[in-house]
Formats: sequence, C-alpha cells, structure tokens
Amino acid sequence: MSIEVGSVVEGVVTGISNFGAFVELPEGKTGLIHISEVADVYVKDVHDFLSEKDKVKVKVVSVDDRGKIGLSIKQLQEKKPEEAASS
Repeated sequence: MSIEVGSVVEGVVTGISNFGAFVELPEGKTGLIHISEVADVYVKDVHDFLSEKDKVKVKVVSVDDRGKIGLSIKQLQEKKPEEAASS
C-alpha cells in the first residue's frame, strides 16, 4: 500500500515533540502529525492527546519532494453538523 495524499493509514506513535507527533507508517516510513492537526480543539501539549506506542488512524495530507509525510488526525474526525454546514 503506497502512501499517497488523501489516503488513510494506520500507524504507531513513535515519538512526541513540542510541535507534533511522529508516526511509523506501513513500509517503515515515518510521518509527522503537526500539533495543529492533532485535534479540532486548541492543543497546548500533544501529550494530552497522544502517547508513544498509541495506534492511530491518520490521513496523509502532504508528501514533499524529500519524502517528508504530513499527517492529520483532525481531518478524519467527524465534523459537527453546524461546522459542516458553514464549510
């Protein structure tokens, strides 16, 4: 299964930093969930939402020329009806 923008994959959190969480993806690749993509509420500390070794389902939002993979949990969460109507 290739890692492509828009695909949904499962991975394991391997590390947490002050700007996001690193996730090991299938094929041994690693992606980053930026702190702004962890949840649809303000995230002050990633540790409040994720822990190392957590299994997470993520959406691939970007893959750059150097192979860096950007991930999002927030984009997989169900939008509340009033948010969906306004977007």
